[in-house]
Amino acid sequence: MTAFANVSPVPFEGPDSKNPLAFRYYNAEELVEGKSMRDHLRFSCAFWHTMRMNGADPFGSPTMSRPWDTGDDSLENAQNRVRVFFEFCEKVNIPFYCIHDRDVAPEGQSLAETNRNLDAVVKVFKEESSRTGIQMLWGTANMFGNPRFMHGAATSCNADAFAYAAAQVKKMLEVTQELGGAGYTFWGGREGYQCLWNTDMKREMEHLAIFMHMAVDYAKEIGFTGQFYFEPKPKEPTKHQYDYDSAACINFLRAYELDKYVKMNIETNHATLAGHNVEHELDYAGSQGFLGSVDANSGDMLLGWDTDQFPTDVAMTTKMMLIILKYGGFTTGGLNFDAKVRRESFEPIDLFYAHIGGMDAFAKGLKVAAALRASGEFDALLRHRYATWDSGIGAEIEAQKHNFRSLSEYMLNKGEISPNTSGHQELCENLLNRYLF
Repeated sequence: MTAFANVSPVPFEGPDSKNPLAFRYYNAEELVEGKSMRDHLRFSCAFWHTMRMNGADPFGSPTMSRPWDTGDDSLENAQNRVRVFFEFCEKVNIPFYCIHDRDVAPEGQSLAETNRNLDAVVKVFKEESSRTGIQMLWGTANMFGNPRFMHGAATSCNADAFAYAAAQVKKMLEVTQELGGAGYTFWGGREGYQCLWNTDMKREMEHLAIFMHMAVDYAKEIGFTGQFYFEPKPKEPTKHQYDYDSAACINFLRAYELDKYVKMNIETNHATLAGHNVEHELDYAGSQGFLGSVDANSGDMLLGWDTDQFPTDVAMTTKMMLIILKYGGFTTGGLNFDAKVRRESFEPIDLFYAHIGGMDAFAKGLKVAAALRASGEFDALLRHRYATWDSGIGAEIEAQKHNFRSLSEYMLNKGEISPNTSGHQELCENLLNRYLF
């Protein structure tokens, strides 16, 4: 007996298909720029949203129909969820998964019991991974849900909370290594502050750096060679979080000499909460050499919180793939669907509709991005706009052959300047639409 007995493995049927349980654009083995879609996109399913999200919100009780879930915190129920999870991933053709420790295994009465519970569930993950070939993209630790972390974890005013978080990450690094995870993510659920007057910001950020160095050191000790990621998030639940956006995170990593070990895990919805769009965050991280992985979701621009909706806007996915391809694509990272179905979409089949839609949106975005890159039209517009830097005084400045004195003399001789070219923003927007249409 399976949880999704009435759903067959999702096939690729092409753009003309009207089958809601078929891919129209995601053809895993199709080559784009010489690499398969599977390898370009590296889709991952988030266990926490897919298996644990019950539809509750601050204004309402759970709504989700999950017949396989008994609704209790028993170890048996946790192990069964894993089997259902892999059945789902297998049928929707997702090759990777991501997990939080506390979402896959129940907490016990002590840390030792909790660790034993996690070991028992990890055993099922290993069995299912071996059966299906589905691998861990990255692991992380839930250090925000339990009341012990009300003041944060690595940045808590309580040293015991810091120590507990360290023990938790130690265990999760071991689990990630055991499951063959390609990376580990620092996700700072409550690493920030509500009130500046009762907060020693400098001390808390130093503690965060100490914590991350401990993690890096322990990874070396146990031989874990996966990539570390730092996930920016500007707010929610705290007023200000130390991992506000890519720029803040990268500055932090460089200031505390962590930049050799950690890259960014960029989330679309977090970017908009920070007042950016996701392409800004991706391009900034990529330009600085820190682009690692992506939490693929979207937010509702009319709502001011992290709604974690599935990505279905092909214009957005195209812009994202243009930047991901620009910086060489994923190596250890991928597109993790850190997204949940709406609380009104309560039937199990909605999990399939949501992931199929997101996968198709990125597959189409990949193909449009590749076509744009092949045409060279955006590149030509960019070269034209910056043409004055490719020769003459511009090239000399970039080669650091000038100073203020020489540039002042240059302008005194040259006289007034005029704009060299229009920005052609509307032309750029029309060009993107031409390829989308």
